[in-house]
Amino acid sequence: MDSAAAATRVLIVGLDLVLCRGLAEVIASRAQVHCCNSFKSALAYMEAVAQDLIVTDLRLAEYNGLHLVYRASLADSPARAIVYDKDGDLGLATEVHRAGAFFEVANRLLITIPSYIAAPLPPADRRVPPRFDRRAEPRGGRRLWDRHILAASTSSILG
Repeated sequence: MDSAAAATRVLIVGLDLVLCRGLAEVIASRAQVHCCNSFKSALAYMEAVAQDLIVTDLRLAEYNGLHLVYRASLADSPARAIVYDKDGDLGLATEVHRAGAFFEVANRLLITIPSYIAAPLPPADRRVPPRFDRRAEPRGGRRLWDRHILAASTSSILG
């Protein structure tokens, strides 16, 4: 771990211990990682140690991961936050975005978390939740430059 990674502190909060351990293993070489499996332990740790990035499950038993995001935003040096959920609910994603956090679906988090650590990110997610992310779709089908489409469009224009 280099000195820049040593300076990055990441708190992972979630009830799914397998996912939390997997995330910790993926980013252990890039940052200092601490895992909590309850809202109360995460809150106590956040008050004791300043965090650079908080990765939290949206559902934390009787609590909501957004409460950690709100608490983090009140700190002297606010941490960026990623809220994940197993369902890609559009309403929840919009609420997370309004809170100033990034939203990810849990099954994509292991793939995307290194980019959150490595990239200089804006303080809030600038993606638009209602807009469909076409990058997840399989590529294929006809392209705009397909000669049949070009022939049909030019013949309708030229008459």
